[in-house]
Amino acid sequence: MRSIVLILLLLLIWLQYRLWEGPGSIKDMRFIQKNVELQSQKLQRLTERNQILEAEVLDLKNGTEALEERARSELGMIRQGEVFYQTIEKATTSKTTPKL
Repeated sequence: MRSIVLILLLLLIWLQYRLWEGPGSIKDMRFIQKNVELQSQKLQRLTERNQILEAEVLDLKNGTEALEERARSELGMIRQGEVFYQTIEKATTSKTTPKL
């Protein structure tokens, strides 16, 4: 009888160890769940970025407005007959007098 109780006690200790610390334990499960959550957030951000890029590609393929807007902002292009005005601000130089 004593040996059966000892065997069952050792089995219980071994099972508790496997549950809390061993491979496939609760700690491992929490780590994996946290990684899955982080990957899901990353996937959501990438999906949103892909949707934005896809809309931009479709706009560039189908419409001329986006193409024209990009040419104006990135390349500085203007239409024929338009006048381009560029204003340049004067560099302000402040002369300070030495303090005595």
